[in-house]
Amino acid sequence: MDEVPGSVGTSASLALRLGQTIFSSASLLFMSLGVPFYSYTSFCFLVTIMGLVIPWSFTLALIDGYSVLVKCPIRRSGMAILVMIIIGDTVLSILTLAGACSTASVADLLMKADAPYCPSKVCSRYQLSATMAFLSWSLSLASSLFNLWLLPHI
Repeated sequence: MDEVPGSVGTSASLALRLGQTIFSSASLLFMSLGVPFYSYTSFCFLVTIMGLVIPWSFTLALIDGYSVLVKCPIRRSGMAILVMIIIGDTVLSILTLAGACSTASVADLLMKADAPYCPSKVCSRYQLSATMAFLSWSLSLASSLFNLWLLPHI
């Protein structure tokens, strides 16, 4: 079977994982540095999910980097590892989408409310955090789909 770009152990997968880590870290930083995010449940949910996505993506980026350097794809070691990666990616992708959507909707609601519930600078940081979470979600979904495409060929 030819190598599927973006599947575990390829340089494209390494790029996807690094992108996930960068966008998730940016989302977490925009949400939590100097902004009182703990007032709303959706913001706390996004911070929690980004706190899970960052180590997951970084660990898999390290595995992909090692696999690229050694030129031995991890998928040769068995289907169980690939299934665990697919399940983890899919679950975190769904949770990231939920957190990004809830954060974006609450930030939009706060900005458009009659009484200003948050200053525009703070709300714009919430929106920027949601944007970074959406970008992280898109890379996570792509990674999950590439690995799912590879699964029947093992």
